[in-house]
Amino acid sequence: MYDKIILALSLEHGIAEQALETARRLGGKDAEIIAVHVYEPPSGSVSTYLDEDLVRKAYDDAKRALKARFDNAPEVTPVILKGHSSRTITEYAAEINANAIIVGSHMPGLRDYFLGTTAARIVRHAPCAVIVLR
Repeated sequence: MYDKIILALSLEHGIAEQALETARRLGGKDAEIIAVHVYEPPSGSVSTYLDEDLVRKAYDDAKRALKARFDNAPEVTPVILKGHSSRTITEYAAEINANAIIVGSHMPGLRDYFLGTTAARIVRHAPCAVIVLR
């Protein structure tokens, strides 16, 4: 059993329900479940051309969407972080002493074998157990 579980979520993918059910089974009734979405700000050269209000609105929209996704799950704490997805999730897991990370992954294509997916990077660098959902 795990007592502190991170649900590493992309707001574009629909695995939240499956990830939450997995966390509930693996953690039991007293587990702390933290739903994490990493907001990747536009890169330096791109951000030069973007309005600051537009970037702030995108961040606020992501924060609202994450919270709304778990409105019916009061045991889940939604957390939005800024940075590079896999690195930010593994660093956050170490920072809070998480026991497990649940992350979704698509079926890998040829491109993924050369570049690696976020899930693959989390598996390689996480300081705790990683459960990958397809």
